[in-house]
Amino acid sequence: MGKGSGHAKSATVAIGFVTGLLAGVRRQGRDPADLLAAAGIDAALLARDESRIPLTAYADLYNRVALALDDEAFGLFATPMRPGSFELLVRALAGARTLDEALRRLARFLPILLPDMTIAVERHGAQAEFTLTATRPLAAHPADAGRVFAFEWLLRLIHGLACWLAGRGLALDFVSFPYPRPRHAGDYALIYTADSSFATAPSDTLTARLQAHLLDLPVRRDEATLEAFLVGAPGRITTLYRRDRDTVQRVRDILRAALPASPRLEAVAAGLHLSPRSLHRRLAEEGANFRRIKDALRRDLALARLARRGASVAQVASELGYADTSSFYRAFVDWTGATPSDYRARMSNSIKRAERQP
Repeated sequence: MGKGSGHAKSATVAIGFVTGLLAGVRRQGRDPADLLAAAGIDAALLARDESRIPLTAYADLYNRVALALDDEAFGLFATPMRPGSFELLVRALAGARTLDEALRRLARFLPILLPDMTIAVERHGAQAEFTLTATRPLAAHPADAGRVFAFEWLLRLIHGLACWLAGRGLALDFVSFPYPRPRHAGDYALIYTADSSFATAPSDTLTARLQAHLLDLPVRRDEATLEAFLVGAPGRITTLYRRDRDTVQRVRDILRAALPASPRLEAVAAGLHLSPRSLHRRLAEEGANFRRIKDALRRDLALARLARRGASVAQVASELGYADTSSFYRAFVDWTGATPSDYRARMSNSIKRAERQP
């Protein structure tokens, strides 16, 4: 999700976000096939964890689901968030003087729109922290797709609004998610931060941290910019403010183009016309580092390429620049908890089951 219209057209979203977005539709016993078709999304992609769809199609589906359910929170909560709620929220925050004041207004306003959730904002020295807490169980299982998406969506919404209000990208330093690591978490580095943790025990609270001085930024929005922002909202929020991950995306692009070679930070910095120190600093400002970006890219490509029929594990390892297959095996087990062969077998079985369904 980088800058420029050309990049926006090629940006894609992991299918896990689509599954979560449709969870409320399915809870109501409705078939999402018509919604998917209207957004130009092949329903068969939902059966394949490695699938991705265009960001534009995802934003279209986002608005279609809200309209179909008459709920801007997609049927994920006990109380619907009726159409127009997002606009009321934006207008309530746009009149704040600073980002801190806007977030505190949000903390008072959100429980009115979504009684199932609360938000709190606190400062701890140089760090600021905001927490999202579910006041009632959102699902029976912590890894339920709808529960996961509820937290993903609300964090993205709040972060996107904060970026828009401040008129700049705001890097999150760390996020603790209250559910086990989902299979599409590889996208989190570009959407949230590369520094994330996932719950191993039951939790109802998501915690996000950023630099405290960012809360002092003035809100720079008037009526004209507000009206322009609301066109296509709230689905449009999914495409906004990737500037805070622009360097991360550019580094990923260079690393991917270089495969199977594995350039060092110095070579990538030269390709971006930066000094190694400047590149390191910019990545740090975006809550990322070079090693994690390289590791996440290899992981994402490994998952996608292992799903291809005819590509051997050794071939995938070679394509990703591993000197030997055993090194790739060890890395893959660290990423997924399974060997490449076991993962491929699981994927094949899930696709066969999906194909047998009427």
